[in-house]
Amino acid sequence: MPKIKFTIITLFQETLKPYLNTSMMWKAKENGIAEFDFVNLRDFGLGPHKKVDDTIYGGGDGMLLMCEPVFNAIESVKKDSPDALVYLPTPAGKIWEQKDAKEIATKAQESEKPLHIIILCPHYEGYDERILSIVDQKFCIGKYVLTGGELPSLILIDSIVRLIPGVLGGENSAIIESFSDGDNIEFPQYTKPYDFRGMKVPDILLSGNHGEVDKWRKEHEKIA
Repeated sequence: MPKIKFTIITLFQETLKPYLNTSMMWKAKENGIAEFDFVNLRDFGLGPHKKVDDTIYGGGDGMLLMCEPVFNAIESVKKDSPDALVYLPTPAGKIWEQKDAKEIATKAQESEKPLHIIILCPHYEGYDERILSIVDQKFCIGKYVLTGGELPSLILIDSIVRLIPGVLGGENSAIIESFSDGDNIEFPQYTKPYDFRGMKVPDILLSGNHGEVDKWRKEHEKIA
């Protein structure tokens, strides 16, 4: 049984599958830690052309996602998973931070049943404001605008899943990285060769003195 399940409501699931079938997301799925489902919003479209968007009342460029297809898509998922939470990527949402991902990953780890999150990926000019009545959490990945909600949904998923034990390789990989403690930026790190084009690894890191190495690393952490 997975620790967390994501159901992504989208018009373009083909843009999401390659990423979720690669690297750590693939590992999480194969190890039964995470599950990824897709709902095609077009399946809930209206009329013979499966319409999901329409023009804006009051005028304006572009088209908005309509209420009915979105409500029907979300309600179809909630029929079998009434406790599922609905997340919406939007510029009007709270800026997504590492602490938010950590909170959800911890909740998923501690829950007796899989934590289920539905992510609605908006497109076109946006969405009918009434859709927010069935959204539990609005989130924003930064102060810029994208074509659709697929990239933000991947960022949300990746940032959460990688923090669940069993996904990353090292036991402390998620503990000592950037933003693991507020606004910290991880200390500089090096690997072989020792000397590359005159740029040398700090000698303290080769000293074998773990106390001094820890001291050096703390001194070289940065604040975002």
